[in-house]
Amino acid sequence: MPTQRLSVVVTRRLPEPVETRLKELFDVELSETDAKMTREELVAAMERADVLVPCVTDQIDQAMLARAGDRLKLIANYGAGVDHIDVHTARQRGILVSNTPGVATEDTADMTIALMLAVVRRIPEGLAMMQSGEWEGWAPTAFLGGRIAGRRLGILGMGRIGQAVARRARAFGMQVHYHNRKRVHPQIEEELEATYWESLDQMVSRMDVISVNCPHTPSTFHLLNARRLKLMKPGAVVVNTSRGEVIDENALTRMLRAGEIAGAGLDVFEHGHQINPRLRELPNVVLLPHMGSATVEGRIEMGEKVIINIKTFADGHRPPDLVVPSML
Repeated sequence: MPTQRLSVVVTRRLPEPVETRLKELFDVELSETDAKMTREELVAAMERADVLVPCVTDQIDQAMLARAGDRLKLIANYGAGVDHIDVHTARQRGILVSNTPGVATEDTADMTIALMLAVVRRIPEGLAMMQSGEWEGWAPTAFLGGRIAGRRLGILGMGRIGQAVARRARAFGMQVHYHNRKRVHPQIEEELEATYWESLDQMVSRMDVISVNCPHTPSTFHLLNARRLKLMKPGAVVVNTSRGEVIDENALTRMLRAGEIAGAGLDVFEHGHQINPRLRELPNVVLLPHMGSATVEGRIEMGEKVIINIKTFADGHRPPDLVVPSML
C-alpha cells in the first residue's frame, strides 16, 4: 500500500524547476499569484499543511504558531535567515524548522562588492545622466569618485559571506579588517590577510568602508546605532547586504544628509520594503530591492535544499539543515 504523500504549502512563487520537482514528490499547493500571504492566510496554510515552505517575507510568530493546530510538523524555510520565524516556539510545539545555509554566499558577496563600487565610483549618478540624455561629453572633473584599492574594509560578521567578501576585497587591493563574535581560526586570518578587532567601536572609527555581513539577532539589532555611526570617518561608506535591522536607518539617513558619512549601499532595510523616503533623495546612496541572492543558479539551489530537507523528513530522518534554537 503506497505511503500517503506529505501535504506541502509554498507561500511564494519559486523557480519553475523547483516547483516541478515539488509536484513530483509531494502533494504540493503552489502560489499562483506570488502575492505575499496575509497573516490569516499564513495561519490557514499552517492548519492544512504537513510542511510549510515560507520565505523571508513571511513573519511567523508565537501567536500564529499557537493557532497552527497539530498537523504542521516542518517549516522548511526557503532561505538561510530564520529571524522571521519564532524557532523556539515552533520547537516547543513539536514543529521542526530547516533552512538553506551556504547557498547565497558567493552571490551576496558579489553584490557587496558591486555596491561598494557603485557608491565609491558614483555609478548610479553616471547612469542617470546617460538615461536623461543630458551628457555632453567627457570632462576632467566630472563624476569624480574614489579608488577602492588601498582602502580599509571593516567587515562586521566574518562568517561564510564575510569571508567571501574578504577574498574579493583582497583581489581589489583592499586592506581587510573584521569584527566577529568569535575570532576566526588563525589559518583563515592568514589566508585572508585579515586583522581582527575585538572592539567594534575602534574598528568602525578607523575604516574607509564598513560591510555588514552578520545576521539579525537580539544582540545585533541596531549594532550600528547613532553613537557608533558617529564614530565613522566623514569619508567612509557603509554597505549592508545582510539584515536591515542591524543599522539604525533613521540615524544613518540623518548622517548621510548632513554629510557626516560619505555614502551608503543598501540591499536591505530596517522595515522591509517600507524604506525611509529621505534615503531615496540622496545621490550618494545606492538602494537595491533585496537582490543579494537573486541569481537563477542560487534560487534553484535554495529550492533543491528545501526539497532535500522535506524528503529527508518524509523518510523519517532529521533534515540535514535543521535549525535548533541554540544556533540562533
